[in-house]
Amino acid sequence: MTTATYLLFLLPILITTITTTPYLVAAGNGQWQVLQKSIGIVAMHMQLLHNDRIVIFDRTDFGLSKLPLPNGKCRHDPRETTVKTDCTAHSVEYNIKSNTFRPLFVQTDVWCSSGSVNPKGTLVQTGGYNDGDRTIRMFDTCNNCDWQEFDGGLAARRWYATNHILPDGRQIIIGGRKQFNYEFYPKNNIGVYRLPFLEQTNDAGAENNLYPFVILNVDGNLFIFANNRAILFDYTKNVVVRTFPQIPGGDPRSYPSSGSGVLLPLKNLQSKFIEAEVLICGGAPKGSYQKASKREFLGALNTCARIKITDPNPTWVVETMPRARVMGDMVMLPNGDVLIINGAGSGTAGWEYGRDPVLNPVLYKTNNPIGARFELQNPSHTPRMYHSTAILVRDGRVLVGGSNPHIGYNFNNVLFPTELSIEAFSPSYLEPRFANVRPRIVASTSELQKHGQKLGLRFQVKAALDKNLVYVTMLAPPFNTHSFSMNQRLLVLESNKVNIVEGTTYDVQVTMPGSPILAPPGFYLLFVVHKEIPSEGIWIQIL
Repeated sequence: MTTATYLLFLLPILITTITTTPYLVAAGNGQWQVLQKSIGIVAMHMQLLHNDRIVIFDRTDFGLSKLPLPNGKCRHDPRETTVKTDCTAHSVEYNIKSNTFRPLFVQTDVWCSSGSVNPKGTLVQTGGYNDGDRTIRMFDTCNNCDWQEFDGGLAARRWYATNHILPDGRQIIIGGRKQFNYEFYPKNNIGVYRLPFLEQTNDAGAENNLYPFVILNVDGNLFIFANNRAILFDYTKNVVVRTFPQIPGGDPRSYPSSGSGVLLPLKNLQSKFIEAEVLICGGAPKGSYQKASKREFLGALNTCARIKITDPNPTWVVETMPRARVMGDMVMLPNGDVLIINGAGSGTAGWEYGRDPVLNPVLYKTNNPIGARFELQNPSHTPRMYHSTAILVRDGRVLVGGSNPHIGYNFNNVLFPTELSIEAFSPSYLEPRFANVRPRIVASTSELQKHGQKLGLRFQVKAALDKNLVYVTMLAPPFNTHSFSMNQRLLVLESNKVNIVEGTTYDVQVTMPGSPILAPPGFYLLFVVHKEIPSEGIWIQIL
C-alpha cells in the first residue's frame, strides 16, 4: 500500500463488538534518518534512561559481533553454546545527543530477556537464555557505567518473560518459557507463585503465551493478556479478579504471533473514576507458527482491538488497520497518539518465519472518532523483521533498530540480512511548518516530585497560543523487546488555566498523579502539548 490516501466508507457492525473497514485521514509525512549505519550489534532490546542514553543489547550466542570490546577484554564462558571466548561486545550504550555509542560488557546470555527501570533510575534487567536465565543485571547512569551481574538472582528460569514496576517500586516478573508462574524482585521468602492462566493459554508447539502483555490498571490490579485471552489479576492475593471476553476471531496476539499492546493515555486523574483503555494491534492467525515451519506463510492479522478494562461489562471494539502486521511495535507519542512501526505482513516471529516487510508506519489517532484513526506514514527503506525495536526519545523522535531472523549474524545471501543500523523516525509534529506552534519548556519549579504535588511550568510558543488546546503529558519510558514495550504509560496531567507572563511566554501549573498506582515511582518525561504538537520533554522524578 502506498502513501496515497484512500477514503473508505465506514460500515460498523454492532454485535458484541464494533468492526470497521479502513478509513484513512489525510496521510501524514514523517521523515526517516539513518543515525548509525552500524552499532556492531543487533538492537534486540532497548531501554531509554534519564541521562538520555539508551542501553541496547542482543544475545551472547549470536557468535562474534562487529564491535570489539575495549582494552583487550574478552568474555570467557565454558557454558556458552557458540563461542566460548568472545572478545566482541553484545551490548552498547547509545548517546542520543552526540549520536555516539560505546561497547558494554555482558557476561551471561541476555537473549529474549526482560527488564524495567527502578525508582532510582537503574535498569534492572532479568533472565535470558542458558547461563543467563536466572541472572539479575543492573545498569546505572554514570558516565562509564557497565553491567553488574548477579547469578541466581531469580527464583525461576525466565526466558521470554514480562516485567512491570509496581506501586511500591518492586518489579513483578511474569511467565517465560515453561514457567506458568511469577515472582518479585527484590525476592521475598516465598519465591515463585503459580499463575494457572499462563498454562491455560499455552498452545502446544506454538506457546502463544510468551511475553504476555502486562499493564498496571488504575485499580492496582494487573491486566494480563496472553495468546487470545485476558484477565485482571490481583497479584497481592494471587486471585483472578475478572476474565475479559476474547477478541473476536480468537486469534493469538502475543509471542510468537507477536501483535503488540499498549495502555492508552490516562486522563481525569483527580476524578473518582478513571477510565483505562487497552489497544492491541496485529498478530498472526491460529496455526501460523506451525505453517511457517513448513515454509507456508499466512497473512498477518489486520485488526486492532480496543477495550475499556474499567467498564463493568467491557467489550472489544475492533478496527481494521491499513495493512496487516505481525512483529510490529506500538510507541506511545507525547500527544497521546500511537505509532505502529516495524514488522511483517505475513508469517510469525521465529527464525526465518516472517515475510513481506511492512515499511510504512501507521499513526493511530487515539482521540479521533472510530473510522478515522489511522494515518499512513512515509516508509523506511530498511526491513525491520524479527528482533527489531522502537523507542521514543526526549526530542519526540522514535529511534528504530534491530532485525535479525537468523540464529547468528548473517549478512550475505539471505532474504533479510542481519541489520546493525539505527534510524530515527520523526513524526510529522516535528516538521518545520509546526515550529511556530511548538511549545518550548524554559523552566520548571522542581525536577523532584511527590504524588499529588503541584508543579509549575514556564513555556514559550512563537505563534498565537490557543489556551484551550494546551495540555501536559507525562510518559514512563519503556523496556522494548519482541514487539512489546514493558511499563509504557502516558498520563495527561490535570492543570489550571494557562497564564501569560510576557509576550510569548506562559505559565501553567499541573498536578502530579495522586497515587503510585497511577504513576509508579521513578523517572518520567514531561511534555507540554499545543494543538497536538509536543515540546521537547524534560525529565522529572516521582519519589
